[in-house]
Amino acid sequence: MNQHNTLNFQKALLGGGCFWCLEAVYQELVGVVKVISGYAGGHDTQPKYEAVCDGRTGHAEVVEILFDPAIISFRQILEVFFVIHDPTTLNRQGHDSGTQYRSVVYCQDQQQLLEIEKFIQELKDQKVYASPIVTEVTLAPIFYPAEQYHQNYFRTNPFQGYCMGVVAPKLDKFRKTFTSLRISSEE
Repeated sequence: MNQHNTLNFQKALLGGGCFWCLEAVYQELVGVVKVISGYAGGHDTQPKYEAVCDGRTGHAEVVEILFDPAIISFRQILEVFFVIHDPTTLNRQGHDSGTQYRSVVYCQDQQQLLEIEKFIQELKDQKVYASPIVTEVTLAPIFYPAEQYHQNYFRTNPFQGYCMGVVAPKLDKFRKTFTSLRISSEE
């Protein structure tokens, strides 16, 4: 990260099911400098994993993505997001069910808000999905980083059952669909 000018970085805050899935994918995306798993959109000022999972805090599991817009655009971040999760299921991704797994884009500014609204309209116009898109789009609330053991979860626990059964297939789908946007294995 030292070779980059952090003043030019932008943030994206996305929720699309378990944050381990999103984190694993965005860590392999060119132009992404850092990915932090966490919580946003709830009412508790000190959210903890167990309370978030029980749905008591109102937070969504999200990832905060720091990226270099000179290398990757916010739109490309969104293109990946809308392929690796199902934006048509309310409060659910696969077997994960509850408001903490909702599809959400928390925008950093009005520009991102306009960009995601335009992008979703394009998806609707192109009839990409058979069901309506239910992704929540709003300006970003406070982001709370998740507990340390959630950070880099897939990289440190690739053989954990959930990682093998849920995270790995999403990562494989990303790798096959976005070959040109992946960090090369030599980096």
